Amino acid sequence: MNFQEFLDHHSILSNPFADEDAQTDPVFKTRCIDNTYHPSWDKIFGIPNDPSTSIVFGEKGAGKTALRLQIDRHLKLHNDSHPNEKCFVIHYDDFNPYIDRFCERVGKRRKLAKILPEYQLWDHMDAILSIGVTQLVDAILAGKANDANESGVHLTPADVKRFDRFEKRDLLLLTAFYDGSTAENVVHRWLKLRKRLRFWTLRSWWAMLDGWFLTVVALGGLAVFMFRGQSGVVAQYWWVALLVVIFGWIPWLWRFLSRWSLARGISRQLRVTQKSPSMLARILSHFSTTSLADQPLPNRERTDDRYALLGKFQSLVKTLGFVGIVVLVDRLDEPYLINGSSELMRAMLWPMLDNKFLKQPGFGVKFLLPSELTEYIEREDRDFYQRARLDKQNMVPSLNWTGEALYDVANARIAACANDGASPRLKDLFNEELSQTQLYEALQSLRVPRHVFRFLYRMIVAHCNRHTSDEPEWQISKDVFQIELAVFNREQTAAAKGIGAG
Repeated sequence: MNFQEFLDHHSILSNPFADEDAQTDPVFKTRCIDNTYHPSWDKIFGIPNDPSTSIVFGEKGAGKTALRLQIDRHLKLHNDSHPNEKCFVIHYDDFNPYIDRFCERVGKRRKLAKILPEYQLWDHMDAILSIGVTQLVDAILAGKANDANESGVHLTPADVKRFDRFEKRDLLLLTAFYDGSTAENVVHRWLKLRKRLRFWTLRSWWAMLDGWFLTVVALGGLAVFMFRGQSGVVAQYWWVALLVVIFGWIPWLWRFLSRWSLARGISRQLRVTQKSPSMLARILSHFSTTSLADQPLPNRERTDDRYALLGKFQSLVKTLGFVGIVVLVDRLDEPYLINGSSELMRAMLWPMLDNKFLKQPGFGVKFLLPSELTEYIEREDRDFYQRARLDKQNMVPSLNWTGEALYDVANARIAACANDGASPRLKDLFNEELSQTQLYEALQSLRVPRHVFRFLYRMIVAHCNRHTSDEPEWQISKDVFQIELAVFNREQTAAAKGIGAG
């Protein structure tokens, strides 16, 4: 008796429990994402047009990635139905490139355990701004389906015309600092954006024009004397022409050196992004001195400038109809350099737990974190709690599931894979000897959806292997259920001793 025969008998088209990762699970992504929720969903999701921070801790398989996908899905639906109250979504869930660049900047030969504690809040803010600015620039330049549009950034030429001159300058500055696209040369991309914004910087050319003008005047004067046959005058006063040329180019040289120095300082302090000083200097040379005067620049080891730059980004997206920004933080345990280490995850995450950062108006961070970090939270001192103010952050200490909730999740997946018009239930798969209460208790012992799916799949396979197609048995006995549950729980207990993160 094969697996599919058993499913067909119960009017189930395909295996509801085949996939265990929500990121690659077609059943969840296409059929369950809108109707299967954790009991704490409302607290975690909040209100889209007034984003708030949530901190969720859950063990491996508890549904953190599913939560991220659901939050993203519902924010897209909100954006579609509220075009003037949209929410800008930033997925901060791939830490590998930022950790790699940070380690290259801070020290290649030092151990990661000593490097990551130097990862500061402003580094996180730089990474978040890099993702957000790149999405925004992609949407302005591309105007077609791309990663930015998948995040909910759909713009038209009319939207871009909403920017005033100062906002265009701010967007171009942010692009110079944070655009992380590798699709084309950064200078060409910046010039393309400037053309799309129709932001002209003619004043930035005055120093070069003055230099060329005085050079032409000086050389032209010498040429006139030579043409008139007054070579003696040229031989006697050539140094005057040289001085005119030198003084003519001094303003441009000063401007060039100041831009280069500024670009080097910014490139040195942007430790999680790749910014070539020469390319950045070329871009900054297009700004006049007055355009850069008193502007926040990420050239110091402090958060003040980053808060100001984040405020400029919020103002830009607000002009485009985005009343809030939501940052989704997930998969903290997955970077290959962290490799599930609780100590390294703590070092990476702790700088972000800052109440000033998390409680900015119109800004919210959704943390979906491994449960191993809760023990570090409990050990922290008073200063940490005063800075983080976790009591204000909608914290969910554990992403627990009751047996009844897990039963509903399994039923939802079965219904999603059922034939049209059929309504099979999980209880229908079992013999009447197994009571509803026993089923709830068994699912409760499995704790998380991933374990439930894995167990149900293995149990159905074990049942099918006990019967032939000639003499099929369409309901699983209580004995098979209990035997497979005992074996599965024993394996999970043994495996848990070697698991460091979830």
